[in-house]
Amino acid sequence: MPRWKAFFSQYLRWSSTVTQALVLSVITFCVILPLCCHQLLYSYFFIKSMYLDSMSEEVLRERLDRGQDALRFWQSASVTATGSERFSDIAQHPELLVTVVTANRNEGRDFHYLLQVMRQLSGIVGGCGDRRCAEVLVCDVESGPQENHDAKLLEAHFRVIRRSPQEQQVNRERINTFEREKRDYVFCLHKGWELVKPRNVVVLEDDALPREDFFSVVKDLLSRRFALQTLYVKLYHPERLQRYWNPEPYRILEWVGLGLVGATALLLTFPYWNPCSFSFTLSAGHLLFFTLYFMAAAELLGRHYLLEARRLSPQFYAVSPATECCTPAMLYPGNASLRVAKYLDGSFCVKGNAKDIVLYHMARTVPGERAHSVEPNLITHIGSYSSVRANPSRPKLL
Repeated sequence: MPRWKAFFSQYLRWSSTVTQALVLSVITFCVILPLCCHQLLYSYFFIKSMYLDSMSEEVLRERLDRGQDALRFWQSASVTATGSERFSDIAQHPELLVTVVTANRNEGRDFHYLLQVMRQLSGIVGGCGDRRCAEVLVCDVESGPQENHDAKLLEAHFRVIRRSPQEQQVNRERINTFEREKRDYVFCLHKGWELVKPRNVVVLEDDALPREDFFSVVKDLLSRRFALQTLYVKLYHPERLQRYWNPEPYRILEWVGLGLVGATALLLTFPYWNPCSFSFTLSAGHLLFFTLYFMAAAELLGRHYLLEARRLSPQFYAVSPATECCTPAMLYPGNASLRVAKYLDGSFCVKGNAKDIVLYHMARTVPGERAHSVEPNLITHIGSYSSVRANPSRPKLL
């Protein structure tokens, strides 16, 4: 018998585990996952050319509609009907202060991001029983000739803080966008602390829309031991950067652990339930194959979608070492906001060294400082149009 026939007859029979592994891999990675995941934005199987434009337009339309609804809500909201007069009375020494930093946007004004965020906050801040979950401030850092109309509209409902006319004049000096953004952030940190001396601070940018469980998760985070020893906790990281294939060591460990658990559970199940008559056993070779199988499936599906299962309870949210990018939603436990303001004040920001990079560097180099991230995200980043960077005519989701 020719060698190739002998090879096929020996290894490619259905009773051979090599054949079974090959068929299972082909069906999973070439049929099932592509069919199930081709419309999932953060999956490797997502077909950009077919779905990205239409999905981006749909999201833009939804956010525009929500912005217009928020505008009508705040325009028509009466003080007695909404109870929003309480938000303008800020208690001293609150357990949590939420400061929303806002400025005019040259593009995307019709989306009214600030009004969307404040409407959401007004709806969820009362969900902690007799007392509010947090005190809320709006920090309007607009220093240009045009007034921030959305912040002006909210003055009847929330405490809005601004620089004095003299400070605004000084702040109009010609500096790059990233340094200006940093100075605005530091101003809001200082002003919020001076005003109410909070025990903990959350700073949101005006396009960071909190999720419904925002305050319950923040409360749980502050009850954990790590919160006493951290400079900040990031409450958001871009979904497209949440993959396992990443230089972050903890994600690699999580990835391998997921593969091992899935492989072990499956191999232990086969003796009791095996409809396809697989020949796999709990051996080292088969364990390695299924570990790699589950790891590949999880990465190709998208880690973002697996993280969503953690939303079942605040206790399931994972805390890990901080990642570098982005500061739309930050938690500063204790007096950490003052230390952050000091670190930022001592640095000059430029492109490539914005405030998020500065904070990440400080947390890694200053003795005794640590920083963390929470997963999944506690906010949805709705800012399709950036206030600090050039925007395309029609922004895309990716």
